[in-house]
Amino acid sequence: MRQAVPHADMDRSATYEQDYDLWLAGVSAILLALGLIMVASSSIPIAAKNGYIDLYYFWRQVAALLLGVGIGFIILQIPLTVFDRMSSVLLIMGIAFLAFILVPGIGREVNGSIRWLQLGPITIQASEPMKFAVIVYISSYLVRHQTHVQTDFIGFLKPIGVMTLVSALLLLEPDFGAAVVILATTLGMLFLGRVPLVRFSAWSLVALSILASLAMLAPYRVQRLMTFLDPWSDPYDSGFQLTQALIAFGRGEWFGVGLGNSIQKLFYLPEVHTDFLFAVLAEELGMLGTLLVIALFMFLVWRIIYIGSEAQRRGQDFSAYLAYGVALIIGIEAFINIGVNMGMLPTKGLTLPLMSYGSNSMVIVCAMLALVLRVAKESRVTSVPRTAVK
Repeated sequence: MRQAVPHADMDRSATYEQDYDLWLAGVSAILLALGLIMVASSSIPIAAKNGYIDLYYFWRQVAALLLGVGIGFIILQIPLTVFDRMSSVLLIMGIAFLAFILVPGIGREVNGSIRWLQLGPITIQASEPMKFAVIVYISSYLVRHQTHVQTDFIGFLKPIGVMTLVSALLLLEPDFGAAVVILATTLGMLFLGRVPLVRFSAWSLVALSILASLAMLAPYRVQRLMTFLDPWSDPYDSGFQLTQALIAFGRGEWFGVGLGNSIQKLFYLPEVHTDFLFAVLAEELGMLGTLLVIALFMFLVWRIIYIGSEAQRRGQDFSAYLAYGVALIIGIEAFINIGVNMGMLPTKGLTLPLMSYGSNSMVIVCAMLALVLRVAKESRVTSVPRTAVK
């Protein structure tokens, strides 16, 4: 007669759930699918105007997604300890890349900004890999210098100094949006690293004051701020983007005008497949569609934070900070993009993660989500049996 399996062994095997977090993968897949549908819908007029086939931008987005999934699959096979050891190298490479594209004749200039490196048919935006490098570096720093970060002023100042250098290089491009996202993510990760509240608040105010001052020094940024406060004062010039976005929201009402039936994408609303994709979605899918997307992003960010908290509960601080950093970047970028589209924030060129057209953003977000899936896998594989938990 076969001996029954002890209950403790059953509990032990029960802790080894599926290797990867299916909730995270599922909600990411839904957002990706919605994004591809909206890119196809919104970009057809632009493709026709530029002499391309109707689905030109859609197929480029699919190619970026496949590349991102391929890179993500590679990341899934790499132990997180490798990223921990390579954190400083990744940061140095990212800083060098930011400086490299600023060299005259090397970086590609578009609309007055030098943010891209052209390598044949491939265009690389320097700020996107920098986001990945920052998350890995700050996570490693918080683990290696945890005591100094929590007790010493210099331990908190070092990463702030490094991120100030990164932000300065981004502002030289200029890429104010990426600088804001990276600084905000760094401060958020330091806060989660248990930096004393008084010190954190003081430096947050300093960072906010510096960014506000830099925004005021650039005339076009001041104009954007004033336009945001009253876009209808100049609806045909400085307020054109925002007023057209608000018209798109108004036309969408509750259920939208139907997929593909947007009027605002017919050259009324600029950058419809990138910065203002959410406005087209609101017009075609209505308020219910916008609420669905917002709910999906909220669930995505919550799930990443949950994975990080589970890793931290098991003593895997580096893994936890990686997850928190990814949640912050995706959450901040989604919040800013949606806020801009709805007229709640000044106009800023940031894509909607997983949805807006943009090869570099798509690849890096896929890589970051793969990093979180690796966190979930390692957390579950190394988890202790439930019977041993007090």
